[in-house]
Amino acid sequence: MLQINTLKQNTDWVKERLGVKNFKQPELVDAIIALDDERKRVQLSYDNTQALINAASKEIGKLMGQGNKEAAEQKKQEVGNWKTEVNQLNEQLIEVEKKLQETLVLLPNLPGPTVPKGISADDNEVAKEAGIKPTLFEGAKPHWDLIEDYQLVDFELGSKITGRGFPVYKGKGARLQRALINFFLDRATAAGYLEAQPPIVVNEDSGYGTGQLPDKEGQMYHIAVDDLYLIPTAEVPVTNIYRDVILKEEELPIKMTAYSPCFRREAGSYGKDVRGLNRLHQFDKVEIVQIAHPDKSYEILENMREFVSSLLQELELPYRTLKLCGGDMSFGSALTYDLEVWSAAQGRWLEVSSVSNFETFQTNRLKCRYKDANGKTQLAHSLNGSALALPRIVAALLENNQTENGIAIPKVLIPYCGFDKID
Repeated sequence: MLQINTLKQNTDWVKERLGVKNFKQPELVDAIIALDDERKRVQLSYDNTQALINAASKEIGKLMGQGNKEAAEQKKQEVGNWKTEVNQLNEQLIEVEKKLQETLVLLPNLPGPTVPKGISADDNEVAKEAGIKPTLFEGAKPHWDLIEDYQLVDFELGSKITGRGFPVYKGKGARLQRALINFFLDRATAAGYLEAQPPIVVNEDSGYGTGQLPDKEGQMYHIAVDDLYLIPTAEVPVTNIYRDVILKEEELPIKMTAYSPCFRREAGSYGKDVRGLNRLHQFDKVEIVQIAHPDKSYEILENMREFVSSLLQELELPYRTLKLCGGDMSFGSALTYDLEVWSAAQGRWLEVSSVSNFETFQTNRLKCRYKDANGKTQLAHSLNGSALALPRIVAALLENNQTENGIAIPKVLIPYCGFDKID
């Protein structure tokens, strides 16, 4: 959530940055400023009237002590009128504060200064490309055929149990999932991230804190009876660990990692690009999160991007890094890198990670702060990234490493899998 002072002090600049993010309602900035001015006006009237009541109440006591009951009664009538006015002002204040909050949360985060202009994924910048794309033998298959041939994943059984997009992993398919999760967690903890095992359902406050609510409620699975949400990513519960927390400056950065199943409705998804493991309603992912000092957050973002890249290098997967343009960024991000792996049988890039700096957008909602060297309370910056999401990693591993005699397992995964080939 943006800070109102930023909107007031830099109105034209804020609108220009929102334009980079292709935001279509810049007039909301003026509406928020007007609502905040109204809030201050009502608050001032409330405070002044309350001060009159307090002063009159003291005066009534003096008058009663002096035996001047008539003057005291007159003052009591004035106090009664002012109390009615105060109650009305309080109702106005509650209403304008509610409207201000409801409007403020409609504004996305401002894109950072290096974010390229653009409207869609076609306008993203390729920051890096690494690895060698494999040349497959004639008759090589896409992963959805391979998982059927080798009985690694059963989509029909998942549909029977739950519905489309909820696969059942079997045999070496299940063991490969577990191997990747353990590999990713081991690498994250070796890089200094503290592992957590958070709940996979969160309350509304948690969804609001990281920006999923009210922006993405249509993409989240809602448990209506208890008013809880299945998490779309471990970012939500892990970042919320620091909701309403004031940290010491020397504690920064805080680095955490977590594995979780993730749940996304993916409403409206269809077509060839969602076949097999390309797009699911439930999938596994390891997440990394950092709470950082504002002066260090962009350096940390680059370090997180490099860490995710190192995982792909160890898995021997060709990959590329994209710097997202304003129009393709998420609601809360100030700068995002997407990492994609090459899917040889499909002949296209598959996104497997987003690494983002949210600056103060989440921490302002979360009230996640730290005390600086002068004892002043400041908002921290929050960052997160997928390290990594499993489905498309598995898809690329199966397709890129297939041979006429089976599917080879990357060397780094063999100790985790307990086998070197799927055959």
